[in-house]
Amino acid sequence: KGDFMSTNNIEEIASYIVSEGKGILAADESNPTCGKRFDSIGVESTENNRRDYREMLFRAAGMKDNIGGVILFDETIRQNAKDGTSLIDIINSQGALPGIKVDKGLQSIGDSDESLTVGLDGLDERLKEYESMGAKFTKWRAVIKIGDGMPTDECIDLNMKALADYAKLVQDNGMVPIVEPEVLMDGSHSIDDCYAATERSLQSLFNHLDKNN
Repeated sequence: KGDFMSTNNIEEIASYIVSEGKGILAADESNPTCGKRFDSIGVESTENNRRDYREMLFRAAGMKDNIGGVILFDETIRQNAKDGTSLIDIINSQGALPGIKVDKGLQSIGDSDESLTVGLDGLDERLKEYESMGAKFTKWRAVIKIGDGMPTDECIDLNMKALADYAKLVQDNGMVPIVEPEVLMDGSHSIDDCYAATERSLQSLFNHLDKNN
């Protein structure tokens, strides 16, 4: 374990993140999402306030025993704590590995209600920078809606191919890719509809991952 900070063996990194029953802290809300959360408690969403909020999480006593990895937003991975220590160093000192959200959000597919997660353009260069900053894993989220005629095969396949292309680039850069096909719960559909949409999404995802080795 002593050398996990410097390893770029992706199997070791993945195993470490979930070792001893630990989980992942998602602290990668975009600035607009963070703004909505802060609005609800009357806090202004400034760069320093976002930093203070996340620093509070990373310094929490419970981090050491429970968190194996932390997903960061681009702004956060570059920030220093109030005392000048980099947030990445604080995460490492708590025995957790820093990760980074690398997708660039959702884009509508044509004029439909479905979306494709984008961010592959220039991703290789961004990954090289994040890896040099100490990131050990990454996250990319695809959104699958259930509803009238949804999810379509087109939506599933476009999103799962993007997830697989992202995953390959991340592995080539020595980091672990988290692939997140999120089938949304919203709607009046049944549990069976959810099962079917999830099954179709996972089958497509693993087919595309397999094609990308």
